[in-house]
Amino acid sequence: MFDQEQTKIVPGTANVIVDCNSVKWTVERFRQSFFYDLLLRLPLVIWSILLAMVAGVGIARYIAEAEHETTAVFAINVAMRLATIGFLILLATVTIARMRPSGRAPGIEPRLSALLGTLLPSAVIFFPRHELSPIAEVISTVLILVGNALSIFVLTQLGRAFSVMAEARQLVATGVYRYVRHPLYLAEEIAIIGIYMQFISIWTTLLIAAQFAFQLRRMHNEEAFLSQVLPDYLPYRERTARLIPGIY
Repeated sequence: MFDQEQTKIVPGTANVIVDCNSVKWTVERFRQSFFYDLLLRLPLVIWSILLAMVAGVGIARYIAEAEHETTAVFAINVAMRLATIGFLILLATVTIARMRPSGRAPGIEPRLSALLGTLLPSAVIFFPRHELSPIAEVISTVLILVGNALSIFVLTQLGRAFSVMAEARQLVATGVYRYVRHPLYLAEEIAIIGIYMQFISIWTTLLIAAQFAFQLRRMHNEEAFLSQVLPDYLPYRERTARLIPGIY
């Protein structure tokens, strides 16, 4: 015989359960909406545009101060700054135009690793600038130029499948992605090394080392998640290099 006290429903409990389920359903619907996806895009779009504007002011000032200088160093500096602006504008464009993800990696750690891997290099500019020799200055500038130019090239191939977080959109396995799984990260690191040279110190060394560690974790998170949700990703991962063919 059942105890009637154990089967008694507390008044209002059913309403609370229904309300909780309703809230969960509403939140889940919102997370699947276009508006939510748009909100996730806005920070990177705004950040890229602001940096592009700052870089635009910088190149205008550099050209004005250089007057009629036409040396090779001047040309390389201008090209480097233009490549930086071009990459930032392209980054904002593909972020706006990219496809909505079919899935996102669960948990806070993949998001945190992606954000820190992306944003930590920007903190370098808050440290004192290191005085470089003319040759080292040229090397630094060329690294930034090459890194940004490669980033533009890779980003045009990645197109609407571009993502910052570990998200599933579309497997791109053509062009440079036919050989390397994360060519954009490699290109960005080349530019970061060039910037790091201009602010080199023990603190910026630790900062960039931490950034690279987060990038490695970011790659791991992306590959683990995409292997689960994209059927073609596992064989793609097995036949490609992570960053450098034949090495890593």
